[in-house]
Amino acid sequence: MSLLENISPITAANLVRCETDEANRTDWMFMHANTIGHYHPCFSERLLNEMKREQEALRRRLASIPSENTSGIHHLVLASDENVFNLGGDLSLFANLIRTGNRGRLLDYAKLCVEVAYNLHRLYENQVHSIAVVQGDALGGGFEAALCCHTIIAEEGTGMGFPEVLFDLFPGMGAYTFLTRRVSPIVAERMMLDARTYSAEELFSMGIVDQVVPKGTGLRAASELIRKHQRIGNALRSMNAVRQASRPVTLNELQAVPAEWVDAAMRLNERGLRAMERLIRAQQRRAEQQPIVSAVG
Repeated sequence: MSLLENISPITAANLVRCETDEANRTDWMFMHANTIGHYHPCFSERLLNEMKREQEALRRRLASIPSENTSGIHHLVLASDENVFNLGGDLSLFANLIRTGNRGRLLDYAKLCVEVAYNLHRLYENQVHSIAVVQGDALGGGFEAALCCHTIIAEEGTGMGFPEVLFDLFPGMGAYTFLTRRVSPIVAERMMLDARTYSAEELFSMGIVDQVVPKGTGLRAASELIRKHQRIGNALRSMNAVRQASRPVTLNELQAVPAEWVDAAMRLNERGLRAMERLIRAQQRRAEQQPIVSAVG
């Protein structure tokens, strides 16, 4: 029997597929759902808005639960229905907004990114433990999204990194904040500027990825971890509170970076924009590779 057989759908969003497992107090959020024809699995404005809407719906649902029934921990799992986790920011949109000088819309996009990122890390006080299931490459903003989560499960053969420096930009949607919670600032800055794609195995050895599992077993591994967590839900909630008290992540901190990122983006010259467009084409070719196979039962 499938581990997800008892899950009932709660939404039918176009690019976000959300399912809830009431028995295990878990919500599953799958990016890049219901895609038809040519699709670039990045953080489009549409995807971000749908993710934010689903996050807010979950927050309201958790807030409606009577306090006497809120012991333990709730899980939010972020995964993908595409053959990659997420290839990052919408570079086509970036190039267009930079060329037309539309700083305001670019800043709005960046602020939306950090709101979604913050919600993955701290959706509802200390009651939610987030898990990223990386079953395909996570680049740029895709890597940032995984880093926002409390636990990262990556399948063998996946890669993660920040390609932004290839077009003379930097990852500004939470990379520094969340990466420095796992490695030293020196290592974080090197990773943000070296344009390398790190293997899941290498990131595990660095302490960035929490678990590496065989290809096709990421969702099953998440389900098994959630079952284990049910026995230590109170401890996990306490750990969320201790983490926030000792090394707090605030929305204000995350929102302080996008303005600098937008200023840097608006300074890009034609050479940088052409490099960005070459990366778009390379990402599209990568996204067209063989689809992932997810074993969940």
